[in-house]
Amino acid sequence: MEDSLPLNRCHVEKLQAFINRLQTLLHSTSLAFLFYYRASSFFLHETTIPFFPFLLIFFSETILSFIWFLGIGYRWRPVVRTAFPERLPENDDELPPLDVFICTTDPIKEPTEQVMNTVLSAMALDYPPEKLHVYVSDDGGSPLTLGGLKAASRFARWWLPFCRRYRLKTRCPKQYFSEMDDDDDEDIEFIAEKQMIKEKYKAFKADIMSIRRQDDGSVSGISQDHPSMLEVMEANVAEEASDRVKLPVLVYVRREKRTSHAHHFKAGALNVLLRVSGVMSNAPYFLVLDCDMMCNDPSSAKQAMCFHLDPNISPSLAFVQFPQTFRGITTNDIYDSQHRSAYKVLFKGMDGLEGPLLCGTCFYVKRAALWGNYSTFKDNIDLAQLQQQFGSSNEFIKSLYKNYTPYLVDGTTHALLQQDIKLLASCDYETSSKWGQKVGFLYASVVEDVITGFFMHCNGWRSVFYDPPKAQFMGTAATNLNDLLIQGTRWSFGLIKITLSKFCPLIYGPSNMSLLQRFCCAEMTLFPLYCLPICYLATIPQLCLLHGIPLYPKVSDPYVFIFAFIFLSAQCKHLQEVLTTGGSFRKYINEQRMWMIRSTSCHLYGFLTAILNTLNLKKSTFLPTNKEEEDDDKEQTTTLYQMDKFDFRTSHMFLVPMLVFLSINISCFIGGLCRIVVCQGNYFGDMLLQILISAYGVVVNYPIIEGLVLRKDQGRVPLSVVPSFVALFVIIHVGFLLLLRLF
Repeated sequence: MEDSLPLNRCHVEKLQAFINRLQTLLHSTSLAFLFYYRASSFFLHETTIPFFPFLLIFFSETILSFIWFLGIGYRWRPVVRTAFPERLPENDDELPPLDVFICTTDPIKEPTEQVMNTVLSAMALDYPPEKLHVYVSDDGGSPLTLGGLKAASRFARWWLPFCRRYRLKTRCPKQYFSEMDDDDDEDIEFIAEKQMIKEKYKAFKADIMSIRRQDDGSVSGISQDHPSMLEVMEANVAEEASDRVKLPVLVYVRREKRTSHAHHFKAGALNVLLRVSGVMSNAPYFLVLDCDMMCNDPSSAKQAMCFHLDPNISPSLAFVQFPQTFRGITTNDIYDSQHRSAYKVLFKGMDGLEGPLLCGTCFYVKRAALWGNYSTFKDNIDLAQLQQQFGSSNEFIKSLYKNYTPYLVDGTTHALLQQDIKLLASCDYETSSKWGQKVGFLYASVVEDVITGFFMHCNGWRSVFYDPPKAQFMGTAATNLNDLLIQGTRWSFGLIKITLSKFCPLIYGPSNMSLLQRFCCAEMTLFPLYCLPICYLATIPQLCLLHGIPLYPKVSDPYVFIFAFIFLSAQCKHLQEVLTTGGSFRKYINEQRMWMIRSTSCHLYGFLTAILNTLNLKKSTFLPTNKEEEDDDKEQTTTLYQMDKFDFRTSHMFLVPMLVFLSINISCFIGGLCRIVVCQGNYFGDMLLQILISAYGVVVNYPIIEGLVLRKDQGRVPLSVVPSFVALFVIIHVGFLLLLRLF
């Protein structure tokens, strides 16, 4: 290929940018009128609104407007990128080495067979096998994970040659054998070999089940107190295959964990992998994968290298982020599990500025970007200074330089390796160093991806978001309300913790970060703060409607059009984004509903937990999402999900708030309609906007009403929750009346 041909292309969506900027202009102008109306009605004119409701409604409008304002950056310059991997050097020797990091903790919630399928798909990447090293971090220290990895290593001797010989497009064995339509080559030799590989895959699964049965149904040896361990899987050559195909090196890593030492969850595991891989393979780039996020397309590594090897952007490029895609998502996606808005709107918009933040998995990152500032190490840096930053291992410090020769060569290890690994993977290695503070993945929040990505941008690095036509990675999404809200609570807690820390994007970082980029980062960390205005707007206008207190302009007042326009502007923009990114009107309604549900449950609890944690009243926790697929409850949940019905079998702490707010909307809407009939004068004109707000809340959240009143299946709202939400409903109503009297 000609050297002049670019490895990638960036295209600005000019029409979408124009629509976004026009909507921003109109919406911001309307907000200015709204605040003028509120200020003038309070300070210049006598208002009939009691101080307490006025304060809360004004606070809600301010928070909503502020978060919207921060989100302007997402829509300012959306871009679409294209990569040309066929233009990479034809000689594989010119491609850089690549490491893959896969983290797992619990073989029950994260089934071993599923984890090993991810491992096999990573080993089967279309990349020179002698330059590919796959590291699996077992944070639970489970014999089941180690045994499964050994079984995967044996099966890989057959699976990888089969994939390469027939150029399979799907290289996750579980996915391949479930689809059985991956290839057009259906000759006799291929069919016979495919059947043979399928039998070996069955034997591989049987090996995992045998190991699991040996654990006698226990938690498979999961421990938070165990020593470090490293094992390089034997035979990196498929000796049993006729062509002796070279295989990537597969490494099992178990870091030391002690209950007396903080282990920092996933960020701590990734930092151990950074150190261990640094002295073993020391690849300049590495891919991070969740244990359930299998490689759906073997070409992702070469597509990422189209950006990392582009001389125009590579010097400052920290990482290439691919979107997470999930299998089993229905067309209407009632739980918004695909996170359409994040990947189709927000990340594309950040890519048009200085690049997105990390997203937990599916990213190819430059190792040097985790060491701090956008600069190279100088030979004259003092060793003691480096030890203060990177720890006491001289061998690891040597790995920071380009001329370092790693221990791991052709799958064989140096005699001193185990001694160095024991030090690098020890639980107290990071003491008196900058790991988790300025080096590696940061520990200031349980969402280590967001805070680490932001820190890299603050250090002068940039990033790329690449969303090719074919999904490069495919994972397991939460398709039940319980897992979704548990996961959302953890994310909300972590994001708010960033806001409350020194890394708050509004105050931290150098001035060379663009204002719009800073706004995007701030909006991302403040997103859970939607819980406050949504909770207020789900109660105050409705209770005021019930008691005849107008909060908005009368129908005859011209300012009513300002409030109506603001609502319609936001809704129409959301609908336009859904429709232009492959969604439907029903998908738009589902996203609206889930925004309300998340705001009144997991965002609320995440916000409160972050406040308590900041005050040292509650410790940080990390609960992995359950990815088990084979039990009866999962089948029932899947059936409900495929029927677009909510499964309300979740904690009462999640159900009670949404039921309380919905019951307030229903009762106040009915009460408001009754007042229209009974009251004299222009009550309807005075209260129209509040009536519409109540009606909107009822209509959008109809599935919750259905789950409470109409449904009889196992996924309905349990009757045991009724006393709790009725009691809270009464408390809120009585409290509102008392505050009205006091203020």
